[in-house]
Amino acid sequence: MSEERGRPDANHCFVCGPDNPHGLRIRFWLEDDQCRAAFTPGAAYGGYDSMVHGGIIFSALDDVMANWLFLQGTRGHTAKCEIRYRQPVSIGTRLELTGRLIRRKGQVAVMAGEARRATDDVLVADAQGSFMVVESGE
Repeated sequence: MSEERGRPDANHCFVCGPDNPHGLRIRFWLEDDQCRAAFTPGAAYGGYDSMVHGGIIFSALDDVMANWLFLQGTRGHTAKCEIRYRQPVSIGTRLELTGRLIRRKGQVAVMAGEARRATDDVLVADAQGSFMVVESGE
């Protein structure tokens, strides 16, 4: 596992910001050329019937892809993202996230993300996104 790097500019990010009292506070790291994370969504992130809201899962997948870029020393903004929900996720279910680069051409990085139940490794959602790579300070 590589060393985590802080993001002072993102301390209030809903997904990864440690200073956002309502956020997910997910911590990301690089391992085997993948961005990885794990989290357990609580009741505050519910939709209906004690299920995790799909927007929470989408946000987590978007960030695991974006943080792959960040942890590689690059910044990117989501240009387009498509998600496929494969299984419902109950509140309190621990999820493991992975993000990886599919390809990069110029300023566009195409990324893939997956969310799996930690207990049985079942794929609950996957996403593919295009990210506009930007230089520091843009």
